[in-house]
Amino acid sequence: MLDVIKGFFNNLVAQHDDPENQRSAEEIRVATCALFLEMAHIDETFSKAEVETILAILKDRFGLTGEQAEALMAEAEAELEESVDLWQFAHLINAHYSNAEKLSIIETLWQIVFVDGKMDKYENYLMHKVANLLRLSHSQLMDAKIKVKRATLKTHRSN
Repeated sequence: MLDVIKGFFNNLVAQHDDPENQRSAEEIRVATCALFLEMAHIDETFSKAEVETILAILKDRFGLTGEQAEALMAEAEAELEESVDLWQFAHLINAHYSNAEKLSIIETLWQIVFVDGKMDKYENYLMHKVANLLRLSHSQLMDAKIKVKRATLKTHRSN
């Protein structure tokens, strides 16, 4: 699954040297990062662990350096502050991502939720809202949650 996502992003960026395609790829990255940041902020605590997790995700998912990931986070943060809601980000993602890629975003959002080991009511609400905005079913949302929780438990047991 991760290879599908990496391939998508690599193809998207490498399609052409056309500035319009590059702008579109950057907008998609910003939109995706904005969802990650909104999830991290929803419980009104943006912990160091959440920052580190999001930076690691951005570096891995988009092949960015640490500096580039930080710049992307700053740009997404600015876009979030200017936005009225999350629809604009979801709309862009829906226009460019397959169902599998959107599921990968949902799994990543669950990873951000569980960074601190728990889920509060605001995170739960936002997960359902984002799933609806991305046109994913409740069962897809719950399957992603179970998958991430199992992976999290497996990681904690091996440490």
